[in-house]
Amino acid sequence: MRISAKADYAVRAAAELAAGDGMVKGDAIAQAQDIPLRFLENILGDLRNAGIVRSQRGADGGYTLALPAAEVTVADVIRAVDGPLASVRGERPEHVTYSGAAEPLAQVWIAVRANLRAVVEHVTLADLAAGRLPAAIGSLAADPDAWVTR
Repeated sequence: MRISAKADYAVRAAAELAAGDGMVKGDAIAQAQDIPLRFLENILGDLRNAGIVRSQRGADGGYTLALPAAEVTVADVIRAVDGPLASVRGERPEHVTYSGAAEPLAQVWIAVRANLRAVVEHVTLADLAAGRLPAAIGSLAADPDAWVTR
């Protein structure tokens, strides 16, 4: 699975908002997370359109979460900027069909999506902002095999 730069930046920006208090200026988020400001503004627009972020113009303006951080998952943020979590050639895994020896492959893609969901749907922005992950996620990341590149 590949995490796009846009999704990575979006989750980092949303975590920064979750850790902030009140309105946060776009340039402050960009500096704190080393995200190009122009790219960040587009991402924040996507998050605003998805109802995750709200913005306010003016001297006291900026960005803030539109929902409590504990109610927004990493999956919500990824979907807001990149669409579905898993796709095969641009289609949802349940919509692809294969024949012959490859027939079971659709089930593999569905299982991949289920495992991805098992992680990103259970980590909230509040978890990230607090610097703590759910125990099950921490256990997965603590497994030495998870760190091995293959």
